[in-house]
Amino acid sequence: MSLRIIATGGTFDKHYDEIAGQLDFGASHLPQVISRARITAEVILEELKLLDSLEMQDADRQRILACCQNSTQQAIVIVHGTDTMQLTAQVLGQALQDKTVVLTGAMIPYEIANSDALFNFGFACGVAQVLPPGVYVAMNGQIFAWNKVAKNRSAGVFEPIR
Repeated sequence: MSLRIIATGGTFDKHYDEIAGQLDFGASHLPQVISRARITAEVILEELKLLDSLEMQDADRQRILACCQNSTQQAIVIVHGTDTMQLTAQVLGQALQDKTVVLTGAMIPYEIANSDALFNFGFACGVAQVLPPGVYVAMNGQIFAWNKVAKNRSAGVFEPIR
């Protein structure tokens, strides 16, 4: 089985700019993350424009949907910002029934100590290969259906909704 990874940005892929003292985007961390994760399945990385998910527009979500629809891989992991992850999951969930798509991200950037990025990425890659077709969010060791998840901003976690 091969696995498509789609990079869209989010906190996961932010770099710390020491001069400006802020987080910003540079090159994606995903090539290094994929290497560190030691995934034995074939991996195809597709990098879209890296965005903070709060800046993501409908056109960006449609671009992500088109990437999924055009993918020859049945298992897809999307690295996405957590603030609007559920909005993108909704767009994908309403349109995709024949592929397994798992959105994941990080609360702390990959390059910052104690980041959850590597764990969330590895977890998402694993479950994407075994879940039935559908759209899911995988964060902090939990899997959520696309239409039954919300981010609890005050606790910094994703939770099920009914």
